Amino acid sequence: MQRVIAYVDGFNLYFGLRSRGWRRYYWLNVQKLVRVTLKPDQRLVFTKYFTARVSSTPDDPTKHKRQSDYLEALLTLPDLQIFYGRYRLRPQKCRNCGHVQYVPNEKMTDVNIAVELMSDAFHDNFDTALLISGDADLTGPVSAVRGLFPEKRVVMAFPPNRDSGPLRAVATAFFTIGRRNVRASQFPDEVPKPDGYILRRPPSWR
Repeated sequence: MQRVIAYVDGFNLYFGLRSRGWRRYYWLNVQKLVRVTLKPDQRLVFTKYFTARVSSTPDDPTKHKRQSDYLEALLTLPDLQIFYGRYRLRPQKCRNCGHVQYVPNEKMTDVNIAVELMSDAFHDNFDTALLISGDADLTGPVSAVRGLFPEKRVVMAFPPNRDSGPLRAVATAFFTIGRRNVRASQFPDEVPKPDGYILRRPPSWR
């Protein structure tokens, strides 16, 4: 069996879903999503999820709580680790109406993915790396892994409405994640934690 490690760019995946208006699918079990894409001779050995803690805003006071509940739901899954970058909200004022909009600025995800991808390749932890992202900044590390470890495969799984020509050019293979697989990979509405606490799908994600 071919060993697969999944690397999930959380923000890239989220904004891909949001761009399609798929709010009802935010309560996403990423391990299940990966497994429905695997071939019969592949097995998922580990999932690495990359994100940053978001802050609530005056326009969205429950934003932090929704993300925290989701991340805790992910942590109920076996063989999954979350890697955190930095997140900052930058206020942007409209010159015409004076409305202040908070623009997210996320840092370190691409660096964290690159480090883990290279390290796992060096330590022979996978045969195939499945990278869920459309961030062209990852072209360098993907190309490096293909060049240094030609026996290893790096497959790009582009989130909805996300694509990258440079990544297509350097990856072993690529595909776009479709609605059917996203819909089939949802957590149940209630996810119990090991201590018995019940995590619930946010009402706005229904």
